[in-house]
Amino acid sequence: MNISRVNNLCSKLASYNLDYAAILPGATMRYLTGLDFHLMERPIVAFFSPQEKPALIAPEFECSKVKSPDDWQLFPWRDEEGVEGAFEACCQSLNLSGKRIGVEELVMRVKEYALLQTFAPGSVTSPLDPLVAAMRSMKDASEIEHIRAAVKLAEGVLQDALSKIKIGMSEKEVAAELLIGLLRAGSETPLPFEPLVQTGITGASPHAPPGDRKLTPGDLLIIDFGGRVKGYASDITRTFAVGQVSDETRRIYNLVAQANRAGREVVRPGLSCQDVDRATRKVIADAGYGQYFTHRTGHGLGLDAHEPPFIVEGDITPLQAGMTFTVEPGIYIPKLGGARIEDDVLVTVDGLESLTTFSRELIIVG
Repeated sequence: MNISRVNNLCSKLASYNLDYAAILPGATMRYLTGLDFHLMERPIVAFFSPQEKPALIAPEFECSKVKSPDDWQLFPWRDEEGVEGAFEACCQSLNLSGKRIGVEELVMRVKEYALLQTFAPGSVTSPLDPLVAAMRSMKDASEIEHIRAAVKLAEGVLQDALSKIKIGMSEKEVAAELLIGLLRAGSETPLPFEPLVQTGITGASPHAPPGDRKLTPGDLLIIDFGGRVKGYASDITRTFAVGQVSDETRRIYNLVAQANRAGREVVRPGLSCQDVDRATRKVIADAGYGQYFTHRTGHGLGLDAHEPPFIVEGDITPLQAGMTFTVEPGIYIPKLGGARIEDDVLVTVDGLESLTTFSRELIIVG
């Protein structure tokens, strides 16, 4: 249990018009408690409030993960019993009926919501996400070091993989090299996301999964992947040339590199997230490729590979020292391909530190 983080959460609930926070397995539960459960068919819910010791509903065999049982009110249950009895006992003990309960919109499931409605009648659920985002977006020194280590791990794997990438390999084969490299280098699982490897025309779709397309001279090769250290993720994209590429292809790459640099150069405390997006987007739009930059400039990075803040038009969150996020402009042209350069960055009191140091030059592979 991270007592300071739990106390911080509880102290702010009232200002968000909430009595309790209900947290399901995932990044926020790990952030607050250190408990790493996976979201599965067996419901697990933790409740937090200023008035109560934290409560945990969990399968009996999972309760062994709780290192300090005295810090919790535990409500264990067994498969043959079902969760309903434990859920009812917890709701009655905490007197949740009629209470205002904060939940994470992207994590709360229909199953747990229905149990709350049944055993805490009259309770009202509201988004907890703004409070959680405000807490988790500000990284402490240990979190920053974990992200830094995850970046270093991934960059080492990428450097090693470059010597193994050959013309004629498939996207799937390149992805396999990255996966094996991450595991050998000690990355924790689950990985932040499955590696994205795209070459040629498949590069025009930013999230296309690796396929059977072969690396062919003249194509660009996009590699987007990351590792995990102590729960914290890295997320890196580099684009490579497969043999010699055309002048137009090189121009597209150079524009993306300029946009990436423009985004990194404007970062400073007090600037809004959307201002960083505008800086990268302007470079690409001024060159006539604005319609081909089809996603936001970046996203927060931490226990989740994608988390607030979001570097996009409309996100007016002011940057603060301690925030970590990605800067990843791209150009994606149907029937031609795409290019993206993604860096993981840290906002400092003076501006920005790029945690990624891998070359942004157009490296030739194959």
